[in-house]
Amino acid sequence: MESQLLLPACYLPPISYFHTIQEHNLPLVIEKYEHFQKQSYRTRARIASANGVQDLIVPIQHGNKDRVPMKDIRISYEFDWQRLHWLSIQTAYRSSAYFEYYEDDFKRFYEEKFDYLVDFNVAQLELILRSVKLKRSIAFTEEYITAGDDRIDYRQIIHPKKESILSHPKEYYQVFSDKNGFYPDLSIIDLLFNQGPQSKSYL
Repeated sequence: MESQLLLPACYLPPISYFHTIQEHNLPLVIEKYEHFQKQSYRTRARIASANGVQDLIVPIQHGNKDRVPMKDIRISYEFDWQRLHWLSIQTAYRSSAYFEYYEDDFKRFYEEKFDYLVDFNVAQLELILRSVKLKRSIAFTEEYITAGDDRIDYRQIIHPKKESILSHPKEYYQVFSDKNGFYPDLSIIDLLFNQGPQSKSYL
């Protein structure tokens, strides 16, 4: 069996997520049956604002169960987080070199309502893979699986509370770097809006 790269479904994933995809030229398998992890990149994206790093967090519906499979996590629309996220992204990146180029592609994620978090995240992943010119097939787990010899498992490795796997991140121009310095391993949109077609060379 061909080897596969096993990844979680993340919200506007960090650069390290796509670095991993580039490093391993393998089909992607997205985990749908893991128990949802709070305070992870599954609902959290980090961008560079004028005041430093800003976390964008997708709210989810909380049921009675503690251990809910990722595939069953529903997005909450009790307040208009889509408008707030898109406003934050516009404020942070409207003056970046490539924001207008990608704006319409990303804007739809803040106008359409997705029921399930995994569908929302994977739709973004498909767009981003095209945008950074990484051609990979995407499949999904059909049950929770342990990593075997045929799978390279990154489900627990890329996490906001763990050290980044980017040991020597390549620096690139960021909108507020003159004021705040360089922030490594932010959401891939930070790289994409600032570097556009050259983004792949920074992964």
